[in-house]
Amino acid sequence: MLNLSIVIPLFNEDESLPELHNWIVKVMTENNYTYEILYIDDGSKDNSWQVIEQLQAQNPNVRGIKFRRNYGKSAALNVGFEATQGSVVITMDADLQDSPEEIPDLYKMITVDGLDLVSGWKKKRFDPLTKTIPTKLFNAATRRMSGIDLNDFNCGLKAYKSDVVKSIEVYGEMHRYIPVIAKWAGFSKIAEKEVQHRERKYGITKFGLERFVNGFLDLMTITFVSKFGKRPMHFFGAVGSIMFLFGGGVSLWLLLEKIINSAILLVPTRSVTAQPLFYLALVAMIIGTQLFLAGFIGELIGRNSSTRNHYLIEKKI
Repeated sequence: MLNLSIVIPLFNEDESLPELHNWIVKVMTENNYTYEILYIDDGSKDNSWQVIEQLQAQNPNVRGIKFRRNYGKSAALNVGFEATQGSVVITMDADLQDSPEEIPDLYKMITVDGLDLVSGWKKKRFDPLTKTIPTKLFNAATRRMSGIDLNDFNCGLKAYKSDVVKSIEVYGEMHRYIPVIAKWAGFSKIAEKEVQHRERKYGITKFGLERFVNGFLDLMTITFVSKFGKRPMHFFGAVGSIMFLFGGGVSLWLLLEKIINSAILLVPTRSVTAQPLFYLALVAMIIGTQLFLAGFIGELIGRNSSTRNHYLIEKKI
């Protein structure tokens, strides 16, 4: 098995590819690694694929995969992970903002320290405040909700034990939450390493501010799926039951109050249906019933899923 698989997703990065490639090869040669470099062209419109073909002709360790259109970084990483053959997998961006000089230390943290995943931390960033401030808020929210103590979840420079990338699926825009997905899959040895962040040398960034909105929604998705993906009734059933009991309790209290005031205390009282609280209780009961049914339907769907008994097995003897 190869020492390293380096997976590089890219979109319109033809200017930076030759320089990045030579830099990676230099680091690989200096450390005597057996390696492969996988360039995943995510539907580039420039000459990126032609550059990859030239690099492959010069170096047999180069492999390339080209999408017909732009699917996004998560899709590129997922396809790259499936194709890797190395015992350690390194991911990095193609824009020269990640330094290949970090690879040897990342490799040692996986092979010597026995970690499952090492995420880079760009402590000193060369980005505008419009990008760094939302990034800090995003990382703080992810850290709190996931329980993983990382400062930079979205850093493209990461190292993985091969078992990790072969056990997880990255889809949508979930590349930001690979540490969360890995932890959910049972890989808990996750650490962080401070890495160098370089200024962009060529081209422009491919990400806008909308990624932070999408990132928050994806965080909610991965958090819910990781906790209740195989047991939706535990969430919908519990919340639905609470709402139904609350609404039923309020309705019963209003009815008893009406009976006591009218029949026993002989005090004039408004009709139960004339009170706004009754309709709030009725809405709570309806929503509670719908949530309970959603959980029940989710359980029925789960029982018929092909992955209902799919579990990650670490060892067998």
